Formats: sequence, structure tokens, C-alpha cells
Amino acid sequence: MERPERLEGVEEPIMVPEGVSLGYARVSTAEPSLEGQRQQLVAAGCYDVYADQGKSGATMTRPQLEACLRALQPGNTLVVTKLDRLGRTVRGLVELLDSLKERGVAFRSLSEGIDTTTPQGRLMFNIVASVAEMERELIRERTMAGLAVATGKGGRPPRLQPHDVAEARRLREQEKWTLVRIAKKLKVSRTTVIRALRQDGLAGAGYAGAEPVSTPGEPTDGQSAQKKPDRRPGVPG
Repeated sequence: MERPERLEGVEEPIMVPEGVSLGYARVSTAEPSLEGQRQQLVAAGCYDVYADQGKSGATMTRPQLEACLRALQPGNTLVVTKLDRLGRTVRGLVELLDSLKERGVAFRSLSEGIDTTTPQGRLMFNIVASVAEMERELIRERTMAGLAVATGKGGRPPRLQPHDVAEARRLREQEKWTLVRIAKKLKVSRTTVIRALRQDGLAGAGYAGAEPVSTPGEPTDGQSAQKKPDRRPGVPG
């Protein structure tokens, strides 16, 4: 059945024959053209095609979609090329599908092969919508994790937890353990121990500044090294 020609600038009453299909197409600002979707909908036998350009799928408030929904009558079918052209949330899609069902309007999605006139089509609708939302949630979580790492608010946790740092400080100050021995006990590098103690606020000699924390000859048994006599001329040994 051919659609009667519309008169430009003249508001016409909605007259959609019973049993025909109405197509809906949408592209966002990042997509180039509606023509591909329009051709698919016409080939699928749509009596008329409504199209929103530069509209996000995140909201159901789209002028041409609203006009299409008003035009649909009992016995008609709403057709889209792909499920995400109609909406992006399971809740919004399911509410729309329920509304169409109450009005006696069927729904088809060409890409997913969904046809709500059949039980299999209704089941497929729920499955595809749920998977699509889960995929978007995973993408959002990965994006947020990446942003957190980039801003220094996430990423790999510190090697030494607060109780490890407290133990390292106790061993260093009270037990007089060497940094090498502390690092071996905590199973980290000597540099990690130094950094943890410095960040913990222990900025005394041996933890901050350009001088090394310990000398290469530092003993590993926790005992302090004996001070070597000064052999400079004029200084008694």
C-alpha cells in the first residue's frame, strides 16, 4: 500500500491504515546519514518512516519518535533496523514494549530478528536488551577505572599496607634492624621500605634527603656496625 503524499507546511490528520508497519530511524551527531536505515525500513515494507537526526538514544524524548508513537494504531507494527535505535536502557525499552502491547501494536527489530507477535520474539527482546545494557555497564566501569588510574585515584594498591609500615618503623627504630632485613621480612624491595617510611612522615636522617639510608657495609643481623677510627692526619685513632 502506497503512502499518500504529504503537503509541505500543511498539518494533516494522522491516518494510518490498519495492519501496516511504521519505521523509525535515528542517528546521533556522530553518525553521518539516515539513508541506510531508511532504505532497510522501506525494503521491510514500512508504510512510512519517521527519523530523528542528531538525537541521543539515552533519552526517550525525541520528536519524531513521539510522532511515530502517536501515529501507531491497533494492528500496526513499529519497525526499527536495530534495537538501540529505539532506546538504550532495558527499563525504557521494556516500558515502551509494554505500552505498545497494551495498544495492540507489534514490534520488530530487523538486525536482531525480534518480532513480538511470537513468544520467541518476546523472549529474544528481553535477552538482547539485557545483554546490551550489561555491555554498556561494563564499558562504563572500564572507562571509570581508566580515569581513576589517570588521575591517581585508582590503579595498583600500595605494596605496603599501613600495618606493614608501622611494623617497619618499629623494627627500624626499636629493634635497630637494617633496611635490607626489613625489606626481606616484608618481601619488598629496600627502596619500597624507604619510600613507605618517608611517606609515613618519618623524614629524619636516613629516610629523606640526598644521603643514602645505609651504607653498603650495613650488617643484616640487626646490629649496628662498629665505627671505624678516623685515620686522617692529626686526628687520634
